[in-house]
Amino acid sequence: MGKEIINRVANSDLITIDLSDYVPAKKITEIDLKDFLFEKFILKEKDFRMALKRFDFSLYENKIVAINCSIDCIIPMWAYMLLTSHLNNHAAEIHFGEKKEVFQKLFLQNIENINHSQFENKKVIVKGCGHIPLNEELYIAITKKLQNAVSSLMFGEACSVVPVFKKK
Repeated sequence: MGKEIINRVANSDLITIDLSDYVPAKKITEIDLKDFLFEKFILKEKDFRMALKRFDFSLYENKIVAINCSIDCIIPMWAYMLLTSHLNNHAAEIHFGEKKEVFQKLFLQNIENINHSQFENKKVIVKGCGHIPLNEELYIAITKKLQNAVSSLMFGEACSVVPVFKKK
């Protein structure tokens, strides 16, 4: 009989991190301030307050909300505060920015909240491919987070890694 095939990767002490595991857990919903403006362009305080009063904010119950204004107009800071005060009793979280910016911010927060002690003096591979597109900032964040804890940090898959860092 032939030699037994041994999976050396499975038997190794390598830990693989898939960054997509740190995607924000809740869906992010956007609210555009322009929808509360007079003719979707001018902020008139009385009309703005009335539009907010009539709006059903329960649509944002337990959701992460990204507040932005998609048109180029002057919005006073109190308008963001007022909108937030209406959302506060419904939304799980409220952030300023477009949906993709808030997603990135929360993704980075999740990476920052990783307990690096579980990777102390371990050989770690940060997976290079996944089911969602990841940008450079996320890979920079995980490198900064883990470099001082791990014995070695690599990028890719166990079968073909690119060494990034190794403790001396």
